[in-house]
Amino acid sequence: MPPVQGGHLIDFENAHPYAIPMRTRFRGITVREGVLIPGPAGWGEFCPFADYDDRECAAWLATAIEQCTGGWPEPVRDRIPVNCIVPVVGPERAYEITAGSGCGTAKVKVADHADSLNEDLARVEAVRDALGPGGAVRVDANGVWDVDTAVTHIRELDRAAGGLEYVEQPCRTIEELAAVRRRVDVRVAADESIRRAEDPLRVAVAGAADVAVLKCTPLGGVRRSLQVAEAAGLPCVVSSALETSVGLAAQVALAAALPELEFACGLGTLSLLTGDVVPTAAALRPVDGYLPVRRTPPAPDPDLLDTYALTDPGRAAWWRDRLARVSAG
Repeated sequence: MPPVQGGHLIDFENAHPYAIPMRTRFRGITVREGVLIPGPAGWGEFCPFADYDDRECAAWLATAIEQCTGGWPEPVRDRIPVNCIVPVVGPERAYEITAGSGCGTAKVKVADHADSLNEDLARVEAVRDALGPGGAVRVDANGVWDVDTAVTHIRELDRAAGGLEYVEQPCRTIEELAAVRRRVDVRVAADESIRRAEDPLRVAVAGAADVAVLKCTPLGGVRRSLQVAEAAGLPCVVSSALETSVGLAAQVALAAALPELEFACGLGTLSLLTGDVVPTAAALRPVDGYLPVRRTPPAPDPDLLDTYALTDPGRAAWWRDRLARVSAG
C-alpha cells in the first residue's frame, strides 16, 4: 500500500525520476534531476539539490505533498511579473538572453570564481545595454563573498549597472549581510539565509536585508512560505528552485497569494532547461515578462515523462532511495 501522508495516500512507488539537460551550467550542475510524484489531487515534484541533507529535504517533500494532495490558498492576482535569468555567460550571450526575454528586470549571476569581477562587470554592462535605462538589474552572488569583498564588488557592479535594484545574498551569514548593508547604498536581499536557516520562521533578517527571497519548494510549501513572509516583515521576491513546470506551479501559487508583490519574481527558469515534462501549452514560460496564474496545476505528459525519464539505473535508484528515506523520516 502507498504511504499515508497527512491522511492522503501518496503513490511514491509510481514516482518518476527525471533528468533534463540544462542549456548552461547553473548552480554547478548541467543536468537537472528530480522525482515527479502522483497524488490524489495532481502531481508534485521532489527535487532537492545534492548538497541538501535529509532534514532539509523533508521541506522539499512537504511542498510536493501539499501540491498533490491539498492545493493552495486563493490567489490575489492573476499574473506574476518575472525577471529573466542571466547565468554565467559571456557579455554577448548575456545581451541576447536579456533582449530576447521580454522582461523588464534581469537577475545576473556573479561571483562564479574568485577572479570573476571583470567578467561580472562585462556581463552586467551587457544586460544594462539590453534592458535600456528603464529596466531593473539585480545580481546574485550566492553567499560566496566576505564582507570587504562584497562591499568593493557591489559598488563596482552598481556603477556598471547604472544602479542595481538589489544584490542577493552577497555573504553567507546574517551578521555578514548586516555588515554589508551598513556600508553600501544598494538594497540587500536574503535568500539562503532564510531558506537554509534552522527555523525560517525565526531567522531575524529585518536588520540584515531589505528584501526577502522566498523559494517555497525548500521552505515546505505555499502556506508555510506565507508564514515565513509574514515573519520576515520585508518585501518579498518569489524565486524558483529550478523545477519543471510541475514544481514551478507551486512557486507561482505563492507569488499569487502574497498580499503585496513589489518586485518581479525569479520564475522564468524554464529557459535554463532544454525541455519540460508538461505540454507546451501548459508550460510555465513567461510571455512579455509575465506568468499567468492558473487555478489547475499542470500535469506531466506521459510521452514527455518517457522522454526525460532518468535512465541511469544507479541515479534512478539513488533518487528512489532518497525519496523513501525522507518520506519515512
